[in-house]
Amino acid sequence: MNDDGCVTKRWIPRTMLEVAAEMYAFDRLFIDGEWAKPDGNAVLEVESPARQATIGRVPLGSAGDMERAVAAARRAFDEGPWPQMAPAERAAALGRLCDALQERSEAIATAVSEEVGTPISLSRLVQAGAPVMFMRYYADHVASFGFEEVRQGLMGASLVRREPVGVAALVVPWNYPLYLTASKLAPALLAGCTVVLKPSSESPINAFLLAQAVEEAGLPAGVFNLLPTTRDVGEQLVAHRGVDKVSFTGSTDVGRRMMALCSQRIARVTLELGGKSACIVLDDAALDVAVPMMANAAFINSGQTCVAQTRLLVSRRRHDEVVDRLCEVVGAMAVGDPMDPVTTMGPLVSARQRARVEEYIRVGQDEGAKIVIGGGRPAEPPTGYYVAPTIFDGVDNSMRIAQEEIFGPVLSVITYDDEDDAVAIANDSPYGLSGAVWAGDPERGLDVAKRVRTGTFHVNGLGMDPGSPFGGYKQSGLGRELGPEGLAPYLEVKTVSLPAGFSPTVA
Repeated sequence: MNDDGCVTKRWIPRTMLEVAAEMYAFDRLFIDGEWAKPDGNAVLEVESPARQATIGRVPLGSAGDMERAVAAARRAFDEGPWPQMAPAERAAALGRLCDALQERSEAIATAVSEEVGTPISLSRLVQAGAPVMFMRYYADHVASFGFEEVRQGLMGASLVRREPVGVAALVVPWNYPLYLTASKLAPALLAGCTVVLKPSSESPINAFLLAQAVEEAGLPAGVFNLLPTTRDVGEQLVAHRGVDKVSFTGSTDVGRRMMALCSQRIARVTLELGGKSACIVLDDAALDVAVPMMANAAFINSGQTCVAQTRLLVSRRRHDEVVDRLCEVVGAMAVGDPMDPVTTMGPLVSARQRARVEEYIRVGQDEGAKIVIGGGRPAEPPTGYYVAPTIFDGVDNSMRIAQEEIFGPVLSVITYDDEDDAVAIANDSPYGLSGAVWAGDPERGLDVAKRVRTGTFHVNGLGMDPGSPFGGYKQSGLGRELGPEGLAPYLEVKTVSLPAGFSPTVA
């Protein structure tokens, strides 16, 4: 254990030749069903945040490439077979895509660990495994979504149809790139939409592996188009009159910009934004089970998680015990090379992100909060954008470290007086994305869950189910992903009044 109170695992050195041998090099964009040469020569170099070395290069799409991608998606929707297929046919194609991704699961996990810094054990489960699970959910449950129904009303019968909204622009962040892409792509494809995917500039490599899987699955030309590009061109994509629907995951500030761009033409928009989720520990909670889970909820993916539970609410009576146990668990975290299977916490994604987190640590100290573990850079590994897992105690909920999303391994411990006070503190936030309560009595925990204003909440557990909706209250976003609710944003609802005595066949 080092001076920062965390365990550092061995660093696995690699020579530049070994790094070069693993380089991911792409020189084509996937547009209109083929690998197309980009308009210009601009490239995006992808850096490993652990090694601080270039691990790959991808072409950077221009405004002209964006126009080609939108035109291909528009043509595939307006003229192609995809939106006219029966939902079961689209589900079969989605199943083939799942198979192709499954075959690439280890390559995907490795790529995301290299470009994001996610520990490889977590990448295999979440970065590579979960996307396939999401897609299979939609492929396997197509019959239950009810794309058409005959509805008897006061004035007679109507056919209610759910039709694809059109061309969808999917804009995803870097922290869980394929995971978040799949949560948008699967319902969009099943609905009959065509898509243009804009991956993050920090983690575009996995999107190229996805495009290879799309090609293998045999989706019609133009149904899926890949456009890594700059922020400016990305905004042009979102504002494009040929795009009917935008789905964005990222920060609340950028979400406001996306919403403003979409408002100019009343484009449909789904926003999954930031969070500052609370974890409430009731006095009867079983700490042996709860504390390790609380640590995981706060520090998973180095805290670079929108649903990270970074406000820990504990009563004054159990405060000392909870903090002591938590420091013990956090101090044993294996901080190190993300490619080492024993690592449980890797680096932050970039130098910029590390500087942001370190600034918040300084702010917390200036505000009067006390660091009880972490607070700096670990002595090992020798390279990489690492910050030791950090716990602040003595935090008031009005402090910036309790109100603003840090997006790093920083947890704030806040004390409460009673259950009502805990709920009030949890709700005193501009965000409402996730949260949890730990209670010895699940019924009591459920009562707390019903009172917290947030889109997803856990009682004595963690995790997300592909069959359940996910999204936020307040400034954490608009709309829902996953479950049947995740399909709805990619569908328009049409009512067709039927003549008396006519009974149509429904899809």
